[in-house]
Amino acid sequence: MEEVTYEEARKHLVGLSDDELKDRFWALSEEIMEPMLEMGREYTSPSIERSVLLRMGFSSIEATEIVNRVLAHELMGKGAGHIVYRIAKEKNIDVREAGIKLSQGEYWDDVLTIFKGGN
Repeated sequence: MEEVTYEEARKHLVGLSDDELKDRFWALSEEIMEPMLEMGREYTSPSIERSVLLRMGFSSIEATEIVNRVLAHELMGKGAGHIVYRIAKEKNIDVREAGIKLSQGEYWDDVLTIFKGGN
């Protein structure tokens, strides 16, 4: 394999402004991250979702109840933590309160409006 120097590797970037370089960086970052994000959407599981909720500060019992309700509403691909976060944001309450309310069966009409409405 031929060794490539820094000067040779950056030739295609020489004429770009700082803003163009930033735009290129973010475009390439998005290109790199998109397959990982897609895998996260497609290959999640109840165990993974409970783990996320545990790291958000919920107890095992609370996390299990939230995940069970996420499953019942067929929203696993949206991510249990994401659902809790979005409800907290929508209701202007903290994440913990949102999760507790969801585990008690509250706010699910709002969840369905947000997530099954295409947002």
